Amino acid sequence: MASTISGRRADVLEDHNRLTQPGDFTTTPRMLFIAVLAIGIGICSTFIAVILLKLIGLFTNLFFYQRWDTTLVSPVGNKLGIFEVLVPVLGGLVIGLMARYGSERIRGHGIPEAIEAILINGSKVEPKVAILKPISSAISIGSGGPFGAEGPIIMTGGAFGSMIAQLFHLTSVERKTLLVAGAAAGMSATFASPIAAILLAVELLLFEWKPRSLVPVALASAAAAILRHYLLGSGPLFPVPAHSAFIGPTGFLGCVVAGLLAGGLSSLLTLLVYAFEDLFHRLPIHWMWWPMIGGLVIGIGGLIFPQALGVGYDTIGSLLQGNVSAQIILGVLLVKSIIWCVSLGSGTSGGVLAPLLMMGCALGGIEAMFLPHEGAGFWALISMAAILGGTMRSPFTGIIFALELTHDVNALLPLVIAVIIAHAFTVLLMRRSILTEKISRRGYHLSREYAIDPLELIFAREVMRTDVVALSDTLSHTTLPQLVNGELARHERMQHLYPVLNKEQLLVGVVTRYDLQRFLQQEHINAEDGSIGELIQQRPVVAYPDEPLRHVINRMAASGFTRLPVVESEASPKLLGMISLSALLKARSHNLEEERLRERPLHIRLLLPRRGQPSKAEVVEEESIPG
Repeated sequence: MASTISGRRADVLEDHNRLTQPGDFTTTPRMLFIAVLAIGIGICSTFIAVILLKLIGLFTNLFFYQRWDTTLVSPVGNKLGIFEVLVPVLGGLVIGLMARYGSERIRGHGIPEAIEAILINGSKVEPKVAILKPISSAISIGSGGPFGAEGPIIMTGGAFGSMIAQLFHLTSVERKTLLVAGAAAGMSATFASPIAAILLAVELLLFEWKPRSLVPVALASAAAAILRHYLLGSGPLFPVPAHSAFIGPTGFLGCVVAGLLAGGLSSLLTLLVYAFEDLFHRLPIHWMWWPMIGGLVIGIGGLIFPQALGVGYDTIGSLLQGNVSAQIILGVLLVKSIIWCVSLGSGTSGGVLAPLLMMGCALGGIEAMFLPHEGAGFWALISMAAILGGTMRSPFTGIIFALELTHDVNALLPLVIAVIIAHAFTVLLMRRSILTEKISRRGYHLSREYAIDPLELIFAREVMRTDVVALSDTLSHTTLPQLVNGELARHERMQHLYPVLNKEQLLVGVVTRYDLQRFLQQEHINAEDGSIGELIQQRPVVAYPDEPLRHVINRMAASGFTRLPVVESEASPKLLGMISLSALLKARSHNLEEERLRERPLHIRLLLPRRGQPSKAEVVEEESIPG
């Protein structure tokens, strides 16, 4: 136990030496090593993305065309007839078996599973998930599932990054960085969207904005985008006609309408997904059979509207070009939405980005019928991004993702307006997003708000107590009883830890009130000389007046001590005061008061004369007249 405590104190002192001079960032050169690993993971994740896309193409050709080919094709145009209904059912059965007897982690669309691995499992993903997830997703999508490949690729890339990280001696935070690097690289390779992949990592997976994680993740995403050029070609994935650089007041007002409608549809889709999940939970059968039931709904929907099956990249491209019929638009909004919600609620494997893009484009097709005409596919593009930002609660990802998919920079300002409106709509209307609701249902809470720690803005000198009782290192045992029962007793409620000073009034250690009382009991039994020297804790954990409170509370957490003496500096340990956990809580309560207390500091007084009374100038003039 003693060695553990001394080791802990050594770590605390090492952290203090590194943070003695606060700076903008806490990043160390170790970030470079993590960045090198992240680049390697990004390169490997690109190949994994290519393999998954090939697998999707292979299973689509096998299920619907009975041929061995890895080319991505649409299920539309197959010759199966009524037997087409059985294909998604068969796919659902295979996925259920894989989840039951392989790993339950393959269920779902990937991103909540990656979040759960980061927050709960220390960023450790089982190796079999990295193998089973892409295969199950390829079977799900290849058998007609209305999903995208991006969610499974994000989860698979993240699983691969986690596996590599587990081969090295890394912290949980470093494993998280490499997991997210693999996930971002997978998305970057799939959509040729390196910036959106970085933003998705920041808004959904990293839960921080620090160079130590941002730099490796960004480099991994960039490496994947570069390699994608040679393996799959460059973007844009969905070219669009040129749009005007400025759409005018009516156009911007239309963006507000598009944002509100996208927010409403985002909320509806989220509610439907979990409503169907609740229905599946009420079924008196094992969850292994749920994907098969979802597959039956998919098959029926495919008979009604064949374009609803599969990834649907071709349909997204047509909607963005603005050359689709009203029948296609309604089919996407009704059939695609229903089968997607049902199948996702059944717990099958597949992504959410591509379906959201398609449904957003279809909503834009409806809006183009009554909003101002701003060019072919304009409202499809705006609503596509707004649906993504509203449903996933990732507005910047939605904006930049739309730009990278289309390379239509002129749409930037309309995108900002519509996406932010949709984001605000869902934030105010719904407590959780489609991603965080799943995590909440597993018994965890996730906040999506990031802010600077208020304890970073307050220094130890502002909250430390200066009314401190200190002991001398030459204190005699004969005077100790009188001191403990007299002066120290009066401060019992205020002080439980006593600094010990030498002749030069420099801190040499600390002693607790409990240790003093125990010493007195032993001295009463042994009748001879004693010394408090053996009670003094040498090299105590201390705080410094110019330290932010965040550093102080981190040191308390690492050392296990809730009271620290405050000294002038490491070279000159002159006692300045004491700081305790209660003082830190008071500092936090001050921050809460700033958030809740409403006041009106600025008051405007108009110096106007009241009706029937002379003005101030008249009074002054009247008083200045003599007599």
